[in-house]
Amino acid sequence: MAQSQNKSIEFQTTGVSYLGLGGKVGKFLVGDVALEFYADANVEDYIQLPWSSIQQIGANVSGKNISRHFEVFTDKGKFLFASKDTGKILKIARQHIGNEKVVKLPTLMQTIGQFFKNLFAKK
Repeated sequence: MAQSQNKSIEFQTTGVSYLGLGGKVGKFLVGDVALEFYADANVEDYIQLPWSSIQQIGANVSGKNISRHFEVFTDKGKFLFASKDTGKILKIARQHIGNEKVVKLPTLMQTIGQFFKNLFAKK
Protein backbone atom coordinates (compact mmCIF):
# COMPACT_ATOMS: atom_id res chain seq x y z
CA MET A 1 0.00 0.00 0.00
CA ALA A 2 1.35 3.40 -0.99
CA GLN A 3 1.98 5.68 1.99
CA SER A 4 1.95 9.46 1.54
CA GLN A 5 4.87 11.44 2.99
CA ASN A 6 2.69 14.50 3.55
CA LYS A 7 1.05 15.24 6.89
CA SER A 8 -1.37 17.71 5.27
CA ILE A 9 -2.39 18.25 1.65
CA GLU A 10 -2.37 21.85 0.41
CA PHE A 11 -3.59 21.18 -3.14
CA GLN A 12 -4.87 18.20 -5.14
CA THR A 13 -5.39 18.00 -8.91
CA THR A 14 -5.24 15.62 -11.85
CA GLY A 15 -2.42 15.38 -14.34
CA VAL A 16 -0.04 13.22 -16.36
CA SER A 17 3.42 11.86 -15.58
CA TYR A 18 5.80 11.26 -18.50
CA LEU A 19 8.15 8.81 -16.79
CA GLY A 20 9.09 5.88 -19.02
CA LEU A 21 7.12 5.05 -22.16
CA GLY A 22 3.88 6.93 -22.60
CA GLY A 23 2.06 9.04 -20.08
CA LYS A 24 0.32 7.90 -16.93
CA VAL A 25 -2.82 9.73 -15.85
CA GLY A 26 -3.19 10.26 -12.13
CA LYS A 27 -3.47 12.66 -9.21
CA PHE A 28 -1.02 15.21 -7.82
CA LEU A 29 -0.90 15.73 -4.08
CA VAL A 30 0.99 18.89 -3.14
CA GLY A 31 1.62 18.89 0.58
CA ASP A 32 3.80 20.17 3.38
CA VAL A 33 6.60 17.59 2.85
CA ALA A 34 6.54 16.52 -0.82
CA LEU A 35 5.12 16.74 -4.32
CA GLU A 36 3.48 13.39 -5.00
CA PHE A 37 1.95 11.74 -8.07
CA TYR A 38 -0.21 8.61 -7.89
CA ALA A 39 -1.29 6.86 -11.12
CA ASP A 40 -5.00 6.10 -11.49
CA ALA A 41 -4.44 2.67 -13.07
CA ASN A 42 -2.18 1.42 -10.25
CA VAL A 43 -1.87 3.37 -6.99
CA GLU A 44 1.35 1.47 -6.24
CA ASP A 45 2.87 3.24 -9.27
CA TYR A 46 3.72 6.54 -7.61
CA ILE A 47 6.37 9.29 -7.53
CA GLN A 48 7.23 11.11 -4.31
CA LEU A 49 9.53 14.11 -4.57
CA PRO A 50 10.38 15.65 -1.17
CA TRP A 51 10.85 19.41 -1.25
CA SER A 52 14.37 18.98 0.16
CA SER A 53 15.48 16.92 -2.88
CA ILE A 54 14.08 19.32 -5.52
CA GLN A 55 16.85 21.45 -7.01
CA GLN A 56 14.71 23.30 -9.55
CA ILE A 57 11.18 23.33 -10.94
CA GLY A 58 10.08 25.20 -14.03
CA ALA A 59 7.65 25.65 -16.91
CA ASN A 60 7.49 27.52 -20.20
CA VAL A 61 5.98 30.98 -19.80
CA SER A 62 4.90 33.19 -22.69
CA GLY A 63 3.28 36.45 -21.65
CA LYS A 64 0.86 35.58 -18.86
CA ASN A 65 0.29 32.03 -20.08
CA ILE A 66 1.97 29.15 -18.25
CA SER A 67 2.45 25.91 -20.15
CA ARG A 68 0.63 22.79 -18.96
CA HIS A 69 3.95 20.95 -18.90
CA PHE A 70 6.46 21.44 -16.12
CA GLU A 71 9.78 19.83 -15.24
CA VAL A 72 11.12 18.95 -11.81
CA PHE A 73 14.90 18.62 -11.46
CA THR A 74 16.09 16.58 -8.46
CA ASP A 75 19.32 14.98 -7.34
CA LYS A 76 17.97 11.69 -8.83
CA GLY A 77 17.10 13.08 -12.27
CA LYS A 78 14.52 15.02 -14.27
CA PHE A 79 10.77 14.39 -14.13
CA LEU A 80 8.28 15.71 -16.69
CA PHE A 81 4.65 16.29 -15.73
CA ALA A 82 1.56 17.99 -17.18
CA SER A 83 -1.44 19.45 -15.39
CA LYS A 84 -4.14 22.01 -16.05
CA ASP A 85 -3.20 23.61 -12.71
CA THR A 86 0.54 24.04 -13.31
CA GLY A 87 0.46 27.67 -12.11
CA LYS A 88 -1.02 26.70 -8.74
CA ILE A 89 1.49 23.87 -8.30
CA LEU A 90 4.41 26.23 -9.04
CA LYS A 91 3.01 28.85 -6.63
CA ILE A 92 2.87 26.33 -3.78
CA ALA A 93 6.33 24.99 -4.72
CA ARG A 94 7.70 28.56 -4.47
CA GLN A 95 6.58 28.69 -0.82
CA HIS A 96 8.42 25.45 0.00
CA ILE A 97 11.65 25.59 -2.04
CA GLY A 98 12.15 29.32 -2.53
CA ASN A 99 11.65 31.81 -5.33
CA GLU A 100 15.10 31.27 -6.90
CA LYS A 101 14.41 27.56 -7.58
CA VAL A 102 11.20 28.19 -9.55
CA VAL A 103 12.39 29.12 -13.05
CA LYS A 104 11.15 29.89 -16.55
CA LEU A 105 12.24 27.21 -19.01
CA PRO A 106 13.12 28.21 -22.59
CA THR A 107 10.43 27.77 -25.24
CA LEU A 108 10.97 25.60 -28.31
CA MET A 109 11.72 28.64 -30.47
CA GLN A 110 14.28 29.93 -27.95
CA THR A 111 15.98 26.52 -27.87
CA ILE A 112 16.17 26.35 -31.68
CA GLY A 113 17.44 29.94 -31.86
CA GLN A 114 20.16 29.22 -29.30
CA PHE A 115 21.20 26.11 -31.25
CA PHE A 116 21.73 28.12 -34.46
CA LYS A 117 23.41 30.93 -32.58
CA ASN A 118 25.91 28.44 -31.10
CA LEU A 119 26.32 26.68 -34.46
CA PHE A 120 27.44 29.84 -36.25
CA ALA A 121 29.32 31.43 -33.35
CA LYS A 122 32.99 32.24 -33.88
CA LYS A 123 35.31 30.07 -31.89
